[in-house]
Amino acid sequence: MDSIADFDWSTGTEDEHLEIARKSSPAELRELARSYDWNMHPERVMGFVMAQRCIDLGSALTAFLNGGPERFNYLSKRHVTDEYQGVARLLDNICLRVNSGFYLVDPGRDVAQRKRLAKWMNYQRDDHAKARKGRYFLDEEVVNTLLDDTLRLDRSQETAVYDPPSSLLSDILSPLTGLGVSRRILRHKNGR
Repeated sequence: MDSIADFDWSTGTEDEHLEIARKSSPAELRELARSYDWNMHPERVMGFVMAQRCIDLGSALTAFLNGGPERFNYLSKRHVTDEYQGVARLLDNICLRVNSGFYLVDPGRDVAQRKRLAKWMNYQRDDHAKARKGRYFLDEEVVNTLLDDTLRLDRSQETAVYDPPSSLLSDILSPLTGLGVSRRILRHKNGR
C-alpha cells in the first residue's frame, strides 16, 4: 500500500482510504483532517480520523468547516436527505467533540480558515440574540481558547518556576539536590 503522500486519493476506494488513514502517523492524520475531500468517503474515513486523540482543535475546526456545515445548520435531522445523513451525523459528532473539549488546543496549529470561523461565530451570536439556534452550536469559550490564543504561556515565566539558577556549586550538587522537590516549586504550592 502507498504512503499517504504517494496515494492517489481521487481513484482510491473507501476501504483503501480507510486503510491509509489507519496506517498514518499522528502528524499525517492531522494533515488528513485538514485536507480530506468531503466529496469522497467522509463518513468512514473522516469518522475514523476525527475520533483520534492526536487531532488538535485547529485541525478539528478546519475539518468541520471543510465539511460544509452551512448546508445543514438550519435543517432538522428529519429534513436531511438519506444521501447526506452520514455527513450531517459526522458534523454532529465533530461539533459535540469540540464542545466537550475532546480536541485540545495546540498553539502551533491554528484553524486554516480563521475569518470563516469568526464569521460562523458572529452568525451564531446573532442567532442567539434572535432566539434562534442552528443545528451546530460551537461553544464560544472552547473556540476562543484557539482564536484568542489564551493558552500560550510566557516562556520566561514558565522557566523561572522550574529552572533553578545555574552556578558551579549547583551543577556539582545537582545529583544530590535532584532527589527531592525543589523549594522553588514548593513556594508556588497553595498556602505558602
